[in-house]
Amino acid sequence: MKAEAVRRSSQPLRVPGNVTQPRDRRDSRWDEHRRARREQLVQATLSAVGRHGAGVGMDEIAAAAGTSKTVVYRHFADRSQLYLAVCTEVAERLLAQLRTAIASSEHPRAMTAAAIGTYLAFLEAEPEVYRFVVSQHPADVADPIANLADLVGDQAAALMALALEQAGRDPAAAGAWGHGLVGLVRSAADWWLRAERPMLRTELAAHLTDLAWAGLSGVVAPAPISLEES
Repeated sequence: MKAEAVRRSSQPLRVPGNVTQPRDRRDSRWDEHRRARREQLVQATLSAVGRHGAGVGMDEIAAAAGTSKTVVYRHFADRSQLYLAVCTEVAERLLAQLRTAIASSEHPRAMTAAAIGTYLAFLEAEPEVYRFVVSQHPADVADPIANLADLVGDQAAALMALALEQAGRDPAAAGAWGHGLVGLVRSAADWWLRAERPMLRTELAAHLTDLAWAGLSGVVAPAPISLEES
């Protein structure tokens, strides 16, 4: 009996309603389940946009997810929340591709061409997704592509600053030039889609690269050596 009492006393107390570690683990499992379910709904939304266009409705999104709108709204309070989650996914995907493209070469012109080509290829592959992100955002939600452009612009500015420093030039203007270059490409790409792609993507990429490099080459080239220095 004594041994039995000792064995029982060594076991953890089970108090009804007490918040214990097992409950925390269950909560963690539910958190993971909710995260995975939200990701599934984001992917289903992207599929629905690709199938039905940028004006896709919640009924079509729910159908693509194999569920009901009630379940969708259980994970996203409203369409704006779902929209933001989709924008985050699109931005992360595009930014990863742009970083890979920029890292593919050490020559500034080749890096510029790779980044422009990658951006346009992304739009051409998923034009309705891009239109959804650009045109469907609610009035009270910030423009996600503008946020993405800021991120890309910061990266372009950092690379430009490095190129200027290597050329012996003042990098003070790198921020303006980096963000200006991103704005140029975005504006041209938006026109290209609105005009139903009047030229091949590769032609547009070449034109934009030529235009961008015509200006960049003059500022990232090594600074001329003055007669006094020689």
